[in-house]
Amino acid sequence: MITSQIPSFLNAAEGSKALNKPLGFQIWTIKNRLLEDFPGTLKMMAGLGYETVEMCSPVGYGFKTLIDMKGAEMKKIVEDSGLKLLSCHYGMKELRETLDERIHWAKEAGMKQMILASFDGRKDAKLSDWQKSADELNEIGAKTKKAGIQMGYHNHDMEFEKHGGVLIYDELMRRFDPDLVKMQFQVAVVRLGFKAADYFKKYPGRYISAHLADWSTSANKIVPAGQGIVDWKEFFAAAEKCGVRNYFVEMNPDTFKDSATYIKNL
Repeated sequence: MITSQIPSFLNAAEGSKALNKPLGFQIWTIKNRLLEDFPGTLKMMAGLGYETVEMCSPVGYGFKTLIDMKGAEMKKIVEDSGLKLLSCHYGMKELRETLDERIHWAKEAGMKQMILASFDGRKDAKLSDWQKSADELNEIGAKTKKAGIQMGYHNHDMEFEKHGGVLIYDELMRRFDPDLVKMQFQVAVVRLGFKAADYFKKYPGRYISAHLADWSTSANKIVPAGQGIVDWKEFFAAAEKCGVRNYFVEMNPDTFKDSATYIKNL
């Protein structure tokens, strides 16, 4: 588990030369601790060197201790902890059924981007199902854009499967409107043989953020940044050129400290 001790060698105000952006984290892997002590956990993460946070929608994810929290209230708690709230994951169901309310909450929280975590589709979904979902997210993205918020899409492993010889991820990139739906790349798919840097180069200007993770082929597991196979200098150089704005570490809790140390000293 992560301790709340603040390492003296990290200064949240100092940015990595390679990163060239504030370093953030996604709350999913520490959600239980966060739901028990929201401000305390945020302060702990700030103490580890993190500067920004990406939430998961309390409504869409059923976070009972946060579900009634107004956007403005959450924004204040986050900022009081020494962090900035830049982004949030949402479920497709809540975007379909309560989009206006979710946009209002995001604007109250001061966010400029909303990220769809998944289409929540069937495992046996056909390529045509993926295409229809992409078209639907374009429509949602048009509405968020009018409100001044950029819609984004987060990939998992399933987008790197093929249907009839067509890689789902590439089909989504063809189907999404480049202006209405930006991408959030999950770096963990490196274990499947897909490098984030390659996609940043292939689709310039299409990415808004990335989830950072590293992978050890020898240990066959996710490891702290810098201890695996990801070429982080190549990654950040390609991401910067592509226009990526935000970086959020999303790994097991015991990797957060070492990952922040490595990235900030890269």
